[in-house]
Amino acid sequence: MRQKGRPGSLSDETLGTERFGGGGRGVGPMPRSPNESLEPIRAPDRPGRRPPVRRGPRPIGRVVRFLNGIFTFIVMVMLIAGGATYLARYQFDRPGPLEHSTVVVIPKGYGAKDIAELLQREGIIHDSRIFTASYLWFRTKASLFGGKRPLLQQGEYEIRREASTRQVLDTLIEGKAILYKVTIAEGLTSQQVVRLLNANPDLTGEITEIPPEGSLYPDTYKFSRGTDRQDLLGRIQARQSEFLATIWENRAGDLPLKTPEEALILASIVEKETGRADERDRIAGVFVNRLRLGMRLQSDPTIIYGITRGAGPLGRPIKRSEIEARNEFNTYQIDGLPPTPICNPGRAAIEAVLNPADTKDLYFVADGTGGHAFAATIRDHQNNVKKWRVVEREMRAKRKADAAAKAAAEAAAASGAATGTEVAEADEEESAGPGVMLEEMAGVTVDGGDAAGGGSSATVVAVKGGTANQTIMLPERRPAVP
Repeated sequence: MRQKGRPGSLSDETLGTERFGGGGRGVGPMPRSPNESLEPIRAPDRPGRRPPVRRGPRPIGRVVRFLNGIFTFIVMVMLIAGGATYLARYQFDRPGPLEHSTVVVIPKGYGAKDIAELLQREGIIHDSRIFTASYLWFRTKASLFGGKRPLLQQGEYEIRREASTRQVLDTLIEGKAILYKVTIAEGLTSQQVVRLLNANPDLTGEITEIPPEGSLYPDTYKFSRGTDRQDLLGRIQARQSEFLATIWENRAGDLPLKTPEEALILASIVEKETGRADERDRIAGVFVNRLRLGMRLQSDPTIIYGITRGAGPLGRPIKRSEIEARNEFNTYQIDGLPPTPICNPGRAAIEAVLNPADTKDLYFVADGTGGHAFAATIRDHQNNVKKWRVVEREMRAKRKADAAAKAAAEAAAASGAATGTEVAEADEEESAGPGVMLEEMAGVTVDGGDAAGGGSSATVVAVKGGTANQTIMLPERRPAVP
């Protein structure tokens, strides 16, 4: 029991006041709870000492916070970029919207954006932006790290069903276009080749200038839809130049041909003389022998080219008057080679001229089977010509019979046509192949016989050429048909 007012005793209030700074000491206020009374009392400050001054953040703390912000920003950017990359890759590789295969034409001059918009418009890709961004990324990557920069190519492309944007882009970069073909046959003239290319509906542009005769390499060429005709013609010319330069280095020795151009001229004549592979080198050998001896080539195709100038085939037998007509291409009337090729010869004809057969033949004539009969002397050649004339008469008789049968079927109109045929053939005579027009041949002296022809025997002459004179027999010249 608490005693109040007892002298010498301290009350609870007094003790609490003294303990916590009461009673004038200024130590502190009374505790407000039992827990607070249990807390330790902070020692009082030393007399005369200033309270500590609170300082601001140290500089190193600011650097740490800045770096922490940068790191956080980088991490956020990486997360965003990673997410965007994943989404873009997903869009890039996901199956496309095509429900079935289709064909798309990429016109010439289209850029990446134009092509992407075209593909999206045609329902081939989902998003043109993914296509364009991927293409630009591949080009940038090639520039930074080396390699060939990709390039979108024009053409006509087949796109498979559900093709992804990656597959479509690869197809256009690799140029996997649908290819078309055009065949330049051996023996066509440059005019005929130009007409062939101009008539092709899968090519564009126009060829305004006929290339030089013999400058085109016969072959089958592949191209994509929309290829320019002039560009394709340039490819054909480049092939001929490259091949001729290569094959000229592998020619036989002692040929009477001084330049590749002369070889091309003679090859064009060989090309038009025969279509049989087993005869080309032998026919080339005949013409090479004639050039060595100074004999005229007397090739019928040169007469035809002098008439048509490469516009196309003559479409009828050669007339005697045309054999005697003098022009720069008629090798019955001129010495040596004509000024230009008479067609675009193929590889085999050029090779045959540069490596002709080792033969003594100077003549050949058609044998009626698609080939030729060869001869080293004029007497053998005349016998071959007689055989050919028999075949020729049989062929004419057959043509007349066919015309008569057709005329009978067409009644009165065909009767006039049959009469016209007979009149036209009165001035026709097919050449018997290389022979020699005696009085116009250079370097020839006549030993005997009738130079003008008309006799039954052949004329014997000495040809001045080579290392020694050679005696050959020349055919008689028949009078022209009226």
